[in-house]
Amino acid sequence: MYAKWIEEDGRFGFSSVYNGGVNITDKEHQRLINGESEGKRIQPDSQGYPVLVDMPPPTLELIAAQARQWRDAEIESLQWLRNRHRDEIDSLRPTTMNTDQSGELLDYVQALRDWPNAAGFPTDDRPLRPSWIALQSA
Repeated sequence: MYAKWIEEDGRFGFSSVYNGGVNITDKEHQRLINGESEGKRIQPDSQGYPVLVDMPPPTLELIAAQARQWRDAEIESLQWLRNRHRDEIDSLRPTTMNTDQSGELLDYVQALRDWPNAAGFPTDDRPLRPSWIALQSA
């Protein structure tokens, strides 16, 4: 088995025929593939041989992007609940949520919108979902 570092792609190419790379055993190839599937990265050492290294920790920018993605999905997941309540009010029907719950829902959604401007964003102070929301059914 041969392993060749492909600079343009930032990865190794593996081949059973000579590809200009270094010779590795099938066992080493499998160890590298297994390590990669467990979250490690395959990089060349100083001699060009593939080695497993830990992935660098995520950047603050990536953590912030993931936090915003979670926040957006959380707001979207509550849309049906807000819409049901508005529809019940508009049609003069009894509401499923009481006044306190409606206020808590609106406060929670607003806290989600405001969260990216909080001092601890994205690692601290994620708004807490009111527990009663889990008991609602669509």
